[in-house]
Amino acid sequence: MFRSWSKARLVKELRGVAYATLLTAAFAAALLFFVVKTALADGDVIFIIPVVIAAARWGIIPAVVAALLGAGASSYLFYPPIYSFAIRDTQEVVTLALFIFVAVVISHLATRLKRELERSRQREIDLRDLYAFSRRLAVAYDVSDIHAAIQEHLASILQRKVALFASARDALSGSGRREGVIVPDKVRVAAGEIAAGTREMNASVPVNTETGEVWLVHAVSPKTLEFGVIAIKLGHENRATVNELRVRVDAVLADATATLERLGVAHAISEARMRSQTDRLREALIGSVSHELRTPLASIMGAATVIGSAPALNGEEKLKALIYDVRNEAERLNQDIQNLLDASRISSDGINPRAEWADVADIVNSAVQRCERRLSGHRLTVDLPADLPLIHVDPVLVQQSLVQIFDNAVKYSAPTSTIAVSARASDGEVLISVSDEGQGLTSQEKERIWDRFFRGERHLTTTSGSGLGLWIASSFVAANGGRIVAESAGAGHGTRMSIALPVKVSAENQMESEADE
Repeated sequence: MFRSWSKARLVKELRGVAYATLLTAAFAAALLFFVVKTALADGDVIFIIPVVIAAARWGIIPAVVAALLGAGASSYLFYPPIYSFAIRDTQEVVTLALFIFVAVVISHLATRLKRELERSRQREIDLRDLYAFSRRLAVAYDVSDIHAAIQEHLASILQRKVALFASARDALSGSGRREGVIVPDKVRVAAGEIAAGTREMNASVPVNTETGEVWLVHAVSPKTLEFGVIAIKLGHENRATVNELRVRVDAVLADATATLERLGVAHAISEARMRSQTDRLREALIGSVSHELRTPLASIMGAATVIGSAPALNGEEKLKALIYDVRNEAERLNQDIQNLLDASRISSDGINPRAEWADVADIVNSAVQRCERRLSGHRLTVDLPADLPLIHVDPVLVQQSLVQIFDNAVKYSAPTSTIAVSARASDGEVLISVSDEGQGLTSQEKERIWDRFFRGERHLTTTSGSGLGLWIASSFVAANGGRIVAESAGAGHGTRMSIALPVKVSAENQMESEADE
């Protein structure tokens, strides 16, 4: 039996035996003091205490040692002849044997109780980990999110540093889920071979690196590579410990695989991949179609402008009105196409703002100028204090956000109604607000107006739009470190959209230093 023990197990048991011996000796010394001082004649039952403590703290073997030592100490202290291990009466032999038997049984029960307590705690930890894992899976959108959840779940269960590679390409390029773990080249090659199918999926491959560290490489599931391949850092361990850990890892991964199958993770990964491919195809289609539509739209708007200003149409008010409608609809369609292009750019490439020091009044006036034709049917008021601080933003992105808000205000407010633009500095921010007297927002709409492609049900048949404008505006503002807030007293009570952008205290000083340079 002892040959199958690892060095760590042997050291642990020997340490427990040493502690049990010291504890029993301490009790024996204390009882010897009482025997001398008080002539205590019957105290052997007290040696049950170190047996129970040893069983609860260090296991069954130290507890048995404590029982044997306790029996010897009882014979020495309480059975005649006193202070001798010799036993004269056979009844005393039976009593000592019964003591050892009772002590061993109690130690066994205490050890079982300890194991049950440890199992109960482990079950609680496993349930907590499983709950956290299922929550992460519930909010996972793509394959990367699912693999991140698997990686964290396995690292939590194994209590080791774990790197997860979704494919052979990830393993060889080092782009898997590593969470700060530096994976040696030999480990990545082994993971790549398993992920590529050149090694058996159900094989645990121990890899010894140049630094002497041992890694264990294993497919998460022996049935499928959908869940990826993990590399577990074992550290500097000997062969016996590595073999013991391999057995434990195999057992843990078997349980983890059953959990993943029960939760339908393979199906979720397949759906996520399909969703990702669909998104990429949609973005490519939107980009291609949008670019193809821009050229004829530019021709239509140019032709409408030229025809509308032709002398031959003087006095032809109906024709002028038709041409005006053509140009307006072409501009609206052009804005919708621009929204699609912006949405495609945000989804595929992200937003990389080119920040510079800008004047709030310049940004607002540029946005008003761009929307001049659309705002012409409304009464516009602008209130911009002269002492507004400079802001460090990408002025083009902020201007485009304002254009989207202006367009939204025009769409959902009656002609000739007032649209008010104001700005103020407060609490380290510049607040640019656009207020209208339009159809307002319901409580449900307030929560969802920033969602992509969202449009309120009451506007679907009455107002045209794509549901992208405010989503684009919020994305552009967020890229500049700001936020957008929508306020409304309810349906039919108008809306106020406010863009809050951070103010850097050193703006003027930096402008002055740049001017000096």
